[in-house]
Amino acid sequence: MQACRKGDRKSQDKLYKQFYGYAMGVCLRYARSRDEAIEIVNDGFFKILTNLDKYSPGLSFKGWLRTIMINSSIDHFRRNEKHYHNVDISYTKNEHLLPEVLSSMAEEVIINAIQELPPSYRLVFNLYAVEGYKHSEIAQKLNISEGTSKSNLNMARIKLKKFLNLNEEEKSEQNG
Repeated sequence: MQACRKGDRKSQDKLYKQFYGYAMGVCLRYARSRDEAIEIVNDGFFKILTNLDKYSPGLSFKGWLRTIMINSSIDHFRRNEKHYHNVDISYTKNEHLLPEVLSSMAEEVIINAIQELPPSYRLVFNLYAVEGYKHSEIAQKLNISEGTSKSNLNMARIKLKKFLNLNEEEKSEQNG
């Protein structure tokens, strides 16, 4: 870590390689594609390497890295797609994902389903369902209302349910 702070390229490369997989796992949930996730990861590592002096050695580096990757994902969203996919709250319905559907799905299928969501839904879904943020926190981070956060989460759930149910039906047809 000290060598990275001093700008040692070999140490920085080693740090990058050591945490690349973990960072990709975080960013893939927020990105539309693997290429976009790679871009977010690289932006995040740039922030990490240029701000290592802000990391407190007594704290979890992995936790600090995760926060930076989430914030890099949000920054990417703001730069590229913030206004493209806002939805009015009147379009919401009360539908829920069935736990048995999620438990039977492969991780890759779930990640693909999340990547298919419109960016504003994907971002809110990940912040709420995966990272555990409250709607008030999401609203503050994304500069939206709590109602929009709730609406986007609900729409994300509806779209995920449809996508995952379609996927299950396709599997049944192939096996039947």
